[in-house]
Amino acid sequence: MTATVLPSGPATAAGPDGFPGWGRAAHAAARVPDAAVTAAWRALNYLCAAQLYLNDNVLAGRPLRVEDVKETPSGHWGVCPPVNYMLAHLGPLTAGRPPGSEVLVVHGAGHAGPSALAHAYMTKSLTLTGNRPGWSAAGIRALAAGFPHTRAYGGEITPLIPGVRYTGGQLGPALAVAQGMVLDAPHRLVVSLLGDGELETGAAAAAWTARRALLGSGLHGAVLPVVLANGLRMGGPSVLSSLGEAELRAYFTGLGYEPFVHDGSDTAGFRTVLSEVFAGLRPLGADRPQPVLVLTMPKGATGPEQVAGRRIAGTPAVHKTPLKDPARNREEFDALAAWLASYDPATLFTDRGQPVELVRQALPHPVPRPRPVPPVAPLSVRGAEAWPLVSAIIRERAAAGAFRLFSPDEAASNRLRLTSEGGGDGLPGWASEILNEEICHAWLQGYTETGRDALLATYEAFAAVNASLLVQHLKHRSTRAAAGGGGLANVNYLITSLGWRNTYTHQNPGLVSAMLETENPTVHVYTPADATRAAAVLAVMLTGRDRANFLLADKYHTHSFPPDTFREELTCGAAIWPHLSTPGPESPDIVLASAGDVAARELSAAAGLLATARPDARIRYVHVNDLTALGDPGTWPAALPDGAFARMFPPGTPLLLATVTQAPGVRALLAGRGEAARVRVVGYRDPGRPLPSADLLEHCGMSAAALTAQALSMLKEPR
Repeated sequence: MTATVLPSGPATAAGPDGFPGWGRAAHAAARVPDAAVTAAWRALNYLCAAQLYLNDNVLAGRPLRVEDVKETPSGHWGVCPPVNYMLAHLGPLTAGRPPGSEVLVVHGAGHAGPSALAHAYMTKSLTLTGNRPGWSAAGIRALAAGFPHTRAYGGEITPLIPGVRYTGGQLGPALAVAQGMVLDAPHRLVVSLLGDGELETGAAAAAWTARRALLGSGLHGAVLPVVLANGLRMGGPSVLSSLGEAELRAYFTGLGYEPFVHDGSDTAGFRTVLSEVFAGLRPLGADRPQPVLVLTMPKGATGPEQVAGRRIAGTPAVHKTPLKDPARNREEFDALAAWLASYDPATLFTDRGQPVELVRQALPHPVPRPRPVPPVAPLSVRGAEAWPLVSAIIRERAAAGAFRLFSPDEAASNRLRLTSEGGGDGLPGWASEILNEEICHAWLQGYTETGRDALLATYEAFAAVNASLLVQHLKHRSTRAAAGGGGLANVNYLITSLGWRNTYTHQNPGLVSAMLETENPTVHVYTPADATRAAAVLAVMLTGRDRANFLLADKYHTHSFPPDTFREELTCGAAIWPHLSTPGPESPDIVLASAGDVAARELSAAAGLLATARPDARIRYVHVNDLTALGDPGTWPAALPDGAFARMFPPGTPLLLATVTQAPGVRALLAGRGEAARVRVVGYRDPGRPLPSADLLEHCGMSAAALTAQALSMLKEPR
């Protein structure tokens, strides 16, 4: 076997814009022989099959026995060989990357967990026995016998596995997340492995052309999309498989890419193609065709073709475990023994579980754990005007660097002025717009995952499109934190254009309800009373870590409230408003609580009407700045301690709470404290038809008059 002969030519570490000469990696990788790359692929494939099927005898020190085989095989095989093929070929390229550069891999296919675990073992990144990562006979046995490693690493692609920066299986956003990772990072290359089934999703389809929205938006790194066109989804042929090669090339060419197609049958030929691809890598924001690599290797390649007359290759049977019961079925046992032996594991691993020297030549260095990035200095809130302060905070954060704003074509509509006076009406380089909520979130996810701050500003009604993506993203961040990878920049949403002033089709406050239902402790739902408070909250959001923040603020502000309780609202999540409360130490007869600007406007007016109608009643007024402050302290870290809650909302006192959100989520928070009987929550209710804003308030019971009537009904008759 000989090394691939690559074109000669100069290769520089980086150009004047910081973009590396990735051809340098291809030249360095050429020193690794083809036989080493092939051996690395065989080793990865063997370890994947072993994880699915073996309890023991992983190093094949003797002939396979029935007792070596798992009683109930589990996991996914089909996607592993193409993924392993790419990982084996990327090893020498990653090891030979230009100085100061970085290569990340994003696994769009969540089912490739065995591949990621095998790769982590091969790169000496996985701790399976003892207290440190390494290679050993006990470790390689634990890798196989312990799969799916439910308590430690799981069996899917998550950050519990070292080197993983994206939780696979989100169905669609992998390419856009990769794009977000390279924004403002010219030194970074992200290789995005995309299943052809994933390409049928809306987010994946939109991501191909979404990069055009980033043209001229700064100095960016490169994204290499790799389409694993193996021909099958889980249950049948993929849509992409219906395209012939000419159609496939025309499809990607039309999207603005230069396609490179290979079936993976020839290591030397594939390495030549890969070197051409690396030489053609361009910054994401460049207005030139970008390379896309299409690997047409069949799903489940190198696995059993058929067993007992049952066809396996080329059918959905390869998706999970192609052999269902080899511990009991003799024909399947024999097929498993032949399958495992085909990799000749004795030539790949020593009897101590170490990859042999030939395999090690193709391996990259161990992947270091990402380090937390410290937040920027606190931002200030200065100025006399209210809503423009929100824009000023965004501009101040952008001026500090490592920040981006993403918006689905709504920054101007949301009255955000992103350039200072005299700066024109166009978007600054740090702001990107595209009419796709999912792409905006995926860009934010990639950007924050790599240590930078971001903000997604959107209409309330359209934010709900991202509910599923956010749930998956929160799971990703939870597993990353569990693996010791905390210190992530916040997930920040600025949700404006609230439904209270909008058309019927633009009324949907459901996103925050979905976020509260997760009971994820990092979630905060901010409901400030006015624009100045909103700016103060935003300043905190943009400089924090490890939170998922959702700020609800109407873009039209007609009311401002005294700032005396500002600090307490920010630090405690809620505060008593003295100017609307009956003075004195006596307990109140009723507590009025508002959450959000529209609610504060209407309920504060109701407080005045109530005081006039019942001058004998003692009223306490509380504003809730963070809805999670109302929840159970055992679930929500920002919840009011029991003593503080009792001070604001004395036990047994009727509580009328008005919120700009839907009411059920707030009721659930209070129910978590055992507060239900004395509480009445008023929020958005779908009217079933278009209504003027004033009529919508009446329909929901949110108008000052309706709130006053409800408060009067909750008060006891005067003595």
